[in-house]
Amino acid sequence: RSGCKRRSQKSAEERPMLVQEGGWRWSQSSELVVQVQLRDEEKPHKCFGCTKSFTWRCHLLRHQRIHTDERPYQCGECGKSFTQNSTLIHHQKRIHSRERPHECGECGMSFRLRSQLIQHQKTHTGERPYECGECGKSFRWSSSLIQHQNI
Repeated sequence: RSGCKRRSQKSAEERPMLVQEGGWRWSQSSELVVQVQLRDEEKPHKCFGCTKSFTWRCHLLRHQRIHTDERPYQCGECGKSFTQNSTLIHHQKRIHSRERPHECGECGMSFRLRSQLIQHQKTHTGERPYECGECGKSFRWSSSLIQHQNI
């Protein structure tokens, strides 16, 4: 765990808007005071492995995993480890999820990632955005252009 506790999420209706500064709205004036102090003060938690510093100790501890190679969050399916729980969750959704929420309106194929759908849609539009500067030939995929240039 990173040591930081998350605030409970409340809907906009549950949060009274008392104070506004610089485009931000705060439900309590004490929150604004804390935020202004954080913005204006030095970052007291310094990393000894590099030059970074942090306002919150828990952010420093999370950052230091870069230097220690500590990866406490492990995927139960493939064993890959991560420094942050959020990265593990992202990995599980992206790699191991069976969900395919992005559907092509043209042919009905579905994909796990929106970027995969966008790439697939080029097969229907005939779009070839990757052009060779040498000969002018264009390609649907950047990898095809790179392969062409290496020949």
